[in-house]
Amino acid sequence: MAPVAEQPWSGIAARVAAATGAPFQVREARPVGGGCINEAWRLVGADGRSLFAKLNAPDREDMFAAEAAGLREIAATGTVTAPAPICHGALQGRSFLVLEYIPFGRGDASERLGRELAQMHRSSWSSYGWWRDNTIGSTPQINTPADDWVDFWRERRLGYQLRLARDNGYGGELQRRGELLLELFPALFAGYTPAISLLHGDLWSGNVGVSDSGDPVIFDPATYYGDREAEIAMTELFGGFSSRFYAAYNEQWPLDEGYRVRRDLYNLYHILNHLNLFGGGYLRQAEQMLGRLLSELR
Repeated sequence: MAPVAEQPWSGIAARVAAATGAPFQVREARPVGGGCINEAWRLVGADGRSLFAKLNAPDREDMFAAEAAGLREIAATGTVTAPAPICHGALQGRSFLVLEYIPFGRGDASERLGRELAQMHRSSWSSYGWWRDNTIGSTPQINTPADDWVDFWRERRLGYQLRLARDNGYGGELQRRGELLLELFPALFAGYTPAISLLHGDLWSGNVGVSDSGDPVIFDPATYYGDREAEIAMTELFGGFSSRFYAAYNEQWPLDEGYRVRRDLYNLYHILNHLNLFGGGYLRQAEQMLGRLLSELR
């Protein structure tokens, strides 16, 4: 347990008090494991109340502002639970985000999560994208609105990540296959126009929990409006979601038959992002996914 004085807890406590209208004084700051982008802490107040805080470098303040906006967007749907943002900003050379603290339990809320996620995906907007950019991990995620989903995915998702990969030194076969895919992949959308759905945007099993009262909880969003298939595809990328989750989702809103092919197209975005964030260990997987997609298109 780190001494309270080592971090900007007093300043954060003052911001919490201003945001909530109730006094808050940090009695204990307990580190919470599991994240690879931010420091995570449980703040225990003098009154016994707990809050959840994230810290990062001062230039990450806007990342936290975007996360808070995404959590509010999800909460406004009245569907799946997400922690409520309390305040964010920068103090003492650190950026911070303070959230509601939700104690987690050990139950299984797979079916409810499937139903509630499908209901959340019914929430729509005027365009694909969002009113602001955010991040996927720590990578900028460009959400400039577009009326055409194929153009959005080409320019703001796959094309953007491929350009980052080129700038990071990943050329050769990755770029050759990538450019060909950008040219050919619209054929995967023949006869299919995605609904404009509110997406969590980074829905892997590490961003899902169950509260101690049994409610499914989603957190750490990379929110935007897009094809719900992109969300479901990511749940399959790293595993951790049960068959009951998928059955409950499809009972509420069945997926299109073409999803099984488009799944690789959507997950390629995340593998390219991992390549750009974490290095060449993801290069072969990205090239293999590109190969599978191109074999469907030739």
